[in-house]
Amino acid sequence: MKNNISIPKDGLAGLKENLSSDAISGFIVFLLALPLSLGIAKASDFPPLMGLITAIVGGLVVSLIMGSKLTIKGPAAGLIVIVAGAVADFGGGDAGWHLALGAMLVAAICQILFGIFKFGKLADFFPLSAIHGMLAAIGIIIIAKQIPVMLMVDPKLMAGKGPLSIIASLPQIIANFDPRGTLIGLVSLGIMLGWPYLKKFSIGKLPAPLIVLIFAIPAQLFMSFTTTAPAYSLVKIGNLIENIHVNVSFEGLAHPGIFIKYVIMFALVGTLESLLTVKAIDLMDPFKRKADNNKDLIAVGIGNSITAILGGLPMISEVARSSANVNNGGKTRWANFFHGFFILVFVLLASKYIEMIPNAALAAMLISVGIKLAHPKEFIHTFHIGKEQLAIFLVTIIVTLAEDLLLGIFAGMLLKIIIHLINGVPISSLFKAPVIISFEGNNYLVEIDKAAIFTNYIGIKSRLESIPYGFNVTIDLKNTKLTDHSVMENLVHFKNDYEAEDPDGKVSIVGLESHKPFSAHEFSAKKKK
Repeated sequence: MKNNISIPKDGLAGLKENLSSDAISGFIVFLLALPLSLGIAKASDFPPLMGLITAIVGGLVVSLIMGSKLTIKGPAAGLIVIVAGAVADFGGGDAGWHLALGAMLVAAICQILFGIFKFGKLADFFPLSAIHGMLAAIGIIIIAKQIPVMLMVDPKLMAGKGPLSIIASLPQIIANFDPRGTLIGLVSLGIMLGWPYLKKFSIGKLPAPLIVLIFAIPAQLFMSFTTTAPAYSLVKIGNLIENIHVNVSFEGLAHPGIFIKYVIMFALVGTLESLLTVKAIDLMDPFKRKADNNKDLIAVGIGNSITAILGGLPMISEVARSSANVNNGGKTRWANFFHGFFILVFVLLASKYIEMIPNAALAAMLISVGIKLAHPKEFIHTFHIGKEQLAIFLVTIIVTLAEDLLLGIFAGMLLKIIIHLINGVPISSLFKAPVIISFEGNNYLVEIDKAAIFTNYIGIKSRLESIPYGFNVTIDLKNTKLTDHSVMENLVHFKNDYEAEDPDGKVSIVGLESHKPFSAHEFSAKKKK
C-alpha cells in the first residue's frame, strides 16, 4: 500500500477538482513555452509558427491520452540539431522542411509501435554517460548556432556552416555584429542566466523568458527595428488559420539513406529524451505517481504524427517546462492541456505582438538552454563517477560534433562495451545476465551472475519488476565480474521506487564487498578484485 496521500483524480473529475491549480500552472508554463517554442522552431530552420503548432497539439491533444500526469509536451531544444540537419540534408529551405516532415511522420509511427510493443524500457539500454554526452554535445551545437543570431549577424554569413566551423568563424562574427541586436541579446542572456538567483524573491517566481520579452520588445520598439533593422531581426509567424494544411511530403524517399537516417534519429533521440524526462518528473511528483511509459510513447507518437502532417516540429516530454509545471503546483494532465490552450488563444488573438519579438532575444534563451546542457559541472560530475565514464562522455561529444548524433551515441556505447570486455566481462553476458530469484517467507533473493551492465540491464529489470511489492528484496551481486555505473544508478532507482510504492517493502543491494570501485562516487562501476 502507498503512503496515505490523497491522489488527485484523473479525467473530467480531475479537471473539476484541480481546475484552479492546473489552470494557473498551465498559464505560467505557457509564458515559458511561447518564446521557447518560437526560438526552437527558428533554430531548427522551420517556420516559427510551427513551434507553436507543436505546443498546441502537445497540449490540447496529447494531454488527453498521455501516460504521465505532469509532463508538458512540446518542441525541445534537444532535437534542434536533428531537425535542422534533416532540413539541410533534404535540400534546405521550404523544400527541405517539407521533406523532413516525411521522415518525422514515419518516426512518429515508430514511436507508436514502440509503445504498442512495450519498448518503454528502451532508455535503460543506453549508458547514462553516453546519453549525457549526447545532451552536452547538443548544448554545444545550440550555443554555436545561436551566437551569430544573438549578435544579429546576417544569416548569409553563417549559412551551411557546422558548429565547429561557426566556432572557428568567431572573429568574423564579432567583426560583423549589430550593436543594437547584440545589446538586446546580451542583456537577455544575462537575464536568463541570472534569474535563477532571484528565486528567493517574489519577482524571481516569474518565468525568465517572460522577463526577457518584457525587456526585449520595448527595447526593439525604442530602437525602431521595424523600420531601421534588417528583416531577419524580428520574428515572423503569419496567420495560424491560413497555415493549417497538409505540409508533409514523402519525396524524401528518393534519398533512402538520408530518409532512413533521420527516421532513426527522430525516433531514437526523441524517444530517449521523452522517457528520461518522464522518469525525472516521476521522481519530482509529490504524489509519487508512476507514469505508464508505453502509453506515453503512444501518445507522443500520435502527437508527432499530427504535427508532422501539419508541418510542426517533433515533440517530446520537455524537461524544463515539465519541471516548471511541478514547481508551480500542476496536479494533473490538465495543466498540459491549459498550456496548449493559452498558446492557441494567444496566437489567434495576439499574433501581432509575437512579431515584435527580436530574434536576438530568442537566441539568448536558447543559448541559456545550451549552457545548461553543456555546463562544466556536467563534465566534473562525470569525472567524479569515474575516468572511464568521462572518456565515454567525451568520445560521444567529439564524434557528435564531428559527425552526427547517431554516430556519437553509438561511439559512446561501443567504447563502453570495449571497456567492459577489457575489464573481464564475458562476451556471453553482454546482452543477457543469468538471474536467479528465490523466495522464502517474506524474503526474495535475487542473484545476478557474470556481469550487470547497461546492455543486459533490461533483462535484469524485467526480473526485478516481476517481484510483488511489500517484501524484503535482497539483490546479490557477489558473482558479477563487473557492475557498471548505469546499473548501479538504476538499481538505486529501483530500490527507491520499490520502497516508495509500499513502506513495508525493503530492498538491499549486497555482495560488492569484494569488488573494487572505479571511484569514490556511490554510482561508480565496481569490478571484482
